[in-house]
Amino acid sequence: MLGRLHEWGYREADKAASSLTELLVRTAVADGGRRVSVHLADQNQQALIVALSHQPGLAVADTAVLPELTGLGAVSCGTDTAEDGRRVWAVLDL
Repeated sequence: MLGRLHEWGYREADKAASSLTELLVRTAVADGGRRVSVHLADQNQQALIVALSHQPGLAVADTAVLPELTGLGAVSCGTDTAEDGRRVWAVLDL
């Protein structure tokens, strides 16, 4: 993830980007699925980092992680559940 941000010319937010990604992935892994995917996008000097648990059938999304994401530097974050599992995401200023 950091490698891709560096390729895109962003280097200033390495610590926050790493910490946010680690928490997003740990949250998705905790759902118990067989795999986790991480998606990254950038727009207007911001990065969107999304982790998907791929664990279908989860109850309503747990929002307990949101204050932690904000504390790590997310300017916006959220979580929801869908047929393909829980999505947890954070937006970071770059």
